[in-house]
Amino acid sequence: MRQTALRIGAFVLLLLGSGLAASAQEPKGYDCTFEAGTIRTYENGVFNTKAAKPLSFSIGDINMRAQTASLITPKGTGDLRIVRAIGATHFLEVVTEGFLNITTIYEVQNAQGGYPAVHSRHFGLLGTPVFSQYQGHCRPR
Repeated sequence: MRQTALRIGAFVLLLLGSGLAASAQEPKGYDCTFEAGTIRTYENGVFNTKAAKPLSFSIGDINMRAQTASLITPKGTGDLRIVRAIGATHFLEVVTEGFLNITTIYEVQNAQGGYPAVHSRHFGLLGTPVFSQYQGHCRPR
């Protein structure tokens, strides 16, 4: 019984130690640029599509332990929640009206030091569903 408790304790310490080492290597922020995207609306029973303008913003104050971060734009900052996945990190923004924005950064680094990323927005405008999706890259800072 005592050996089992010692093994469990050693395993827990190993997990805690590896988590501390991993968190020290995590970026504290990203600068994200999305050159391509699509905006869709749903009006009069029909989906409409148009190209989106390029989009860029930063993600800062990343705290993996608390699962929080900040969205930084020229218009101000916002709170983000973090969801870890295998090979990716999702940053969720729940805006005041209850709409949802999601940025996923994949852990596949390219030669220029950036990571592939997708940004999706799900909202409505005067009763019309509007959603968009952008593709781009985020660079650690």
